[in-house]
Amino acid sequence: MAKPARETAASTPTAQPSLHELGRRLREVEAQGLTRALRPIGPANGPRVTIGGRPCLLMASNDYLGLNQHPRLAEAALEAALTQGAGSGASRLISGTLDAHARLEKEIAAFKSAEAALFMATGYMTNLSVITGLAGPGDLIVSDRLNHASIIDACRLSRAQVKIYAHGDADEAGRRLRENQGGIKLLVTDGVFSMDGDLAPLPELLQAAQANGALLVVDDAHGTGVYGKRGRGTLEHFGLTPAPELVMVGTFSKALGGLGGFCAASRPVIDMLVNRARPFLYSTAPPPAQIAAALAGLALVDEEPHLRQRLHALCGRLREGIGRLGLRVISSQGPIVPVLVGEARQALALAQALLERGVYAPAIRPPTVPEGTSRLRLTVTAAHAPQDIDQALEALAGAVREAGL
Repeated sequence: MAKPARETAASTPTAQPSLHELGRRLREVEAQGLTRALRPIGPANGPRVTIGGRPCLLMASNDYLGLNQHPRLAEAALEAALTQGAGSGASRLISGTLDAHARLEKEIAAFKSAEAALFMATGYMTNLSVITGLAGPGDLIVSDRLNHASIIDACRLSRAQVKIYAHGDADEAGRRLRENQGGIKLLVTDGVFSMDGDLAPLPELLQAAQANGALLVVDDAHGTGVYGKRGRGTLEHFGLTPAPELVMVGTFSKALGGLGGFCAASRPVIDMLVNRARPFLYSTAPPPAQIAAALAGLALVDEEPHLRQRLHALCGRLREGIGRLGLRVISSQGPIVPVLVGEARQALALAQALLERGVYAPAIRPPTVPEGTSRLRLTVTAAHAPQDIDQALEALAGAVREAGL
């Protein structure tokens, strides 16, 4: 007698219900107006791109100085790939630390006036490495309510006690730090908040950290290259001198035009990360082309200060025009220009009306931002021209009329 055919995994009773539940959850997201989809942009990610076969003015890039199209970065990356290879071969502690890594880290440390630095593949990975590498069970992390998702995830993964303080409230941050004694204390904040565009009160936060024996971790992803007389970031903007308690995180993927994250801090902090930061320990090292582009980006911050000046002039032009339209801009300075709308569906309608007029700026909705604060997030780069800003304002005026706002 033939044996019955054995059931495959795909036909077991438990497989389909899980897929059905995924479908139900996706429909729920759609019903809330929170569906997300990838939007291919090409052929190059400059100020003017093609979306869905149509030419578009891009007002959504974090390439604040316009360096990702700079020939110096492309030439440096190409030469490094041709002469040193496409990959690095292993993690940094195995055989992946190249001479170029050491050179870049020396340049980063000098750029941020720090004792030492560590370069990693992405900014997200850097926040995971720094927070989980410095804090663990028995330690305390005090974090701003609007910190970036990478900080939130890192806090969860650290298994340290996490306390949240009201956005930008240095007094509450200090009180939270005083609630715990013993262990390592981290006070963590964005330097520039990515969805609101405002700056953290770094002088007051540094004072709170120093008064309570804490390290102040500043993720200056959106400040490096943009703020400060020499483009060193929000610390320079506030006139702060780097202190032993400061742990500075940054990225090359925004104003510096390339890809990669870094931490600049005192030597004990960097040594601890090399020993304990699992995302750093167990990831293949960034390749030569990425390092070469990063070095070129750092150099251009000093060599072309006019890009920063041009950027801030364009930012002022856009804010003034939006003000004349009667719309509310959340931030008062810098290249992140969030236009508050309110409900998610209204923000989506406004973004779609804007896209139909040849300008792309995304609608930002929960859970990225709190309920009732959906917005358009426009960004300015030094690669834009004044007429680009005027085009965006004209399109925004028409989109507002169409959306009935």
